[in-house]
Amino acid sequence: MKILHIQMKGIFGYRQMTLHLNRKFNKPLNHKRIYRLMKVAQLRSVIRVKKKRYKRSIPQYVTENILNREFTANKPNEKWVTDVTEFKYGSSQKAYLSAIRDLYDGSIISYVLGHSNNNELVFDTLDLATKHLKGKEPLIHSDRGYQYTSYGFKSRIKKLKMTHSMSRVGRCIDNGPMESFWGTLKCEKYYLHKFMTYEELSNAITEYIHFYNHNRYQKRLNGYSPMEYRAIAA
Repeated sequence: MKILHIQMKGIFGYRQMTLHLNRKFNKPLNHKRIYRLMKVAQLRSVIRVKKKRYKRSIPQYVTENILNREFTANKPNEKWVTDVTEFKYGSSQKAYLSAIRDLYDGSIISYVLGHSNNNELVFDTLDLATKHLKGKEPLIHSDRGYQYTSYGFKSRIKKLKMTHSMSRVGRCIDNGPMESFWGTLKCEKYYLHKFMTYEELSNAITEYIHFYNHNRYQKRLNGYSPMEYRAIAA
């Protein structure tokens, strides 16, 4: 089995291994035995590797889709959307970007890049966004990710007297503006480069978000950048 595994560059699973061993030794070897022996010898096919099945967490709390795809706002800090997306760098390392976007001008209010997709990432993003609210109480819309359905997020929203809205199950379009920004960021920056380190990725994201907020002019904002449009409102 070890010789065959090396010769075939590891592409054989237990079924193909059984067929080849049966042919070689002219014996009807049982596939269950081959499966067991391959596990003992730590011989594993390099293709069609079964993905780990993760048990879906039970939400601690949920709320209605109050935003209801009304993706326009009449003033800054009236409606926010938020989400987390994944990036890869180096050989197989992952990083996660959490951000909050204002629906008035499309600007990115706050963002945090981290090594883990956890509650702290999302909470830090919210803390940064609400630091300078000065009494304003925007509606914030998210999907039903475990961070947003946690009691920790709920308590922060309640303390800030903000309204929480959530996408319906399996309806990515309910958070369309945030999904749209992820697509723009990845097409205009991420997919154009190969990032070998976390620092390279972090610098690129910081650079792009500054460009997006200050220098990326938008037709729907009458040709202004998000921050220019925001300044006019102020």
